[in-house]
Amino acid sequence: MGQTQQIHSQDEELELNSIQDLYKTFIIKCPSGSLHLHEFKSLFGVQSDTPESQYMDSIFRAFDVNRDETMDFIEYVAALHLVLRGKLEDKLRWSFKVFDSDDNGRLDQSEVMKIVTIIHKIKQGSVPNETGTVHLTPEQVCDRIFKGVDENGDGQITLDEFVEGAQRDLWLQDFLRLDFNPSGWVQRNLCDRKRISAKDPRNQRTDFH
Repeated sequence: MGQTQQIHSQDEELELNSIQDLYKTFIIKCPSGSLHLHEFKSLFGVQSDTPESQYMDSIFRAFDVNRDETMDFIEYVAALHLVLRGKLEDKLRWSFKVFDSDDNGRLDQSEVMKIVTIIHKIKQGSVPNETGTVHLTPEQVCDRIFKGVDENGDGQITLDEFVEGAQRDLWLQDFLRLDFNPSGWVQRNLCDRKRISAKDPRNQRTDFH
């Protein structure tokens, strides 16, 4: 029960004014209304040539609904709403899109392995098994995911298998916590950006009349 309550507390919504600040950042950063990948990474303070940067590539693709290699304001708002306020099932469906690089509605070993490897690097190799006694390799994590959610054992994971399997698999939920609880990441980077902005004299003009 305590673990469940902790997960719910981590999923608390950001305050409305914080979300509004993110919206304002979009308009200031992208007055044309189109957000490119490098700008998307910059909004969240993600540096190039890092595991986080690789992960953001997949996140951007998942949110670029019309596949024009940009994110418009509506896509950005939808992304924030899902990531910061979405229900568990919605976030699982989004996570599936992050894994599904060819958009065919099924995950094969190579697709899962690609994202698992990135998340494994972000977690700095700290991916324990259920008992917490052994740290798993990316290959072991991939095998564990397929064992847990590939219901018919055909070597591919459908959306329904992924969502239903992850909902009953607390270990997988914990591994995917980067997806489930990004609000802390967003809040932290937002606060960092505010501190930097406050120190920069070029950013003192904040009122528009």
